[in-house]
Amino acid sequence: MDMNNGYIKIIPVLLGLVLLHFPLQLRGQDRAYPRDPDLSLKRALALAGDGKREEARDTLRNVLAHYPEYTDVKNLLAKTFSWDGDYEQARKLFNRIISTEKSNKEVWEAAIRNEVYAQNQHTALGLANKALIYLPEDDDIEELRNRILESWEENGTPSNAETDSEIPVNDESFVALFSSADVFDVVFDPMYYSGVEFNLVTGLGKIVPRINYSNRFGIDGIQYEVDLYPKFSKSLYAYLNYGFSQSEIYPEHRVGGDLYVNLSKGMETSLGVRYLSFTDSDVTIFTGSAGLYKGNYYFSLRPYLTPRNNNTLGISGVLTARRYLKDVNNYLGLNAGMGFMPEFRQFRANSVLIAETLLFVESQQLMMEYQFSFKSNPSLYRAQLGITRQEFVFAPGNYFWALSAGLRYQVGL
Repeated sequence: MDMNNGYIKIIPVLLGLVLLHFPLQLRGQDRAYPRDPDLSLKRALALAGDGKREEARDTLRNVLAHYPEYTDVKNLLAKTFSWDGDYEQARKLFNRIISTEKSNKEVWEAAIRNEVYAQNQHTALGLANKALIYLPEDDDIEELRNRILESWEENGTPSNAETDSEIPVNDESFVALFSSADVFDVVFDPMYYSGVEFNLVTGLGKIVPRINYSNRFGIDGIQYEVDLYPKFSKSLYAYLNYGFSQSEIYPEHRVGGDLYVNLSKGMETSLGVRYLSFTDSDVTIFTGSAGLYKGNYYFSLRPYLTPRNNNTLGISGVLTARRYLKDVNNYLGLNAGMGFMPEFRQFRANSVLIAETLLFVESQQLMMEYQFSFKSNPSLYRAQLGITRQEFVFAPGNYFWALSAGLRYQVGL
């Protein structure tokens, strides 16, 4: 009897322990994801396909709260932002995935398409080139990359043809106003430059007429120029230039041209020539370029070879680097040059090039530029700031310094 009473007394204790343990189990299950994450992913995909993007994102975030490394869920979450036009948010999410999963083809493709939708062709091409490093010879990514290049050919291919007259990155006609000034540390008064140019889109390529005005050494001068950008095929195009002036501070005639070839993996190259004719002298300059688009960056090297009357060869060049920001129209750039460069301003008076010496290196120039736009305004703005060091032609071994600053405003027609 006593034993039975003992069992009876134990039963409530056991029940209490069971009941006490049961809530703990429930709380542990509450912390686990209550549904199959794969089924939740499929449900979110269906919601997104029906246009219920916010509801789909709620489901995906709920899955990620319990399975933070579920790549397909993170990828779909990024895609929903891209489909809704929030390309910046999508870009952030894609970049987080790619930083750790560099061989995930589906994520690379989605990230590239996001930049295509955002019309960031440089970034899209850079991502495609980068993806091919981790997924070499992947047919689908190669096809994406080729489509980006074809789109450039149809709508206007970016180029490094000229420092102050680059090919526009869109297919819209526009007008641009620009102005700048040079201030010297000794001898010379400030020099001023300004002008206007029109970008006219035609079926044969772009035509860019330009009027340049300068005030140097107390002399006013005007130069008339025109640039042509004919296209011959998807990978072959050209740059042609002619300028004329009756002012002594400009060449009487300026002629130039380059033939460009787009290569694979974001590379391009060119060969060209420049001819400057002054009242009592002229100069012929052979040039070329090698350019590379890599990610959000663009690099270009342009050498200049100038034969001289004493059977010597002048060697100079310009290195260009750009970091593209939210799209191809917004960037930070740097131009560094040494020697005689017709693409940079040359200081002349009475047909004498101030920096012309017997040395191969006559000057060193560094120019920074920032091109930007605003969401509410389609216009483009460019600010430039640079410094030049040049040798006096009448005092070899002595140099002067010039500080340059300029602004450019571009608006569609």
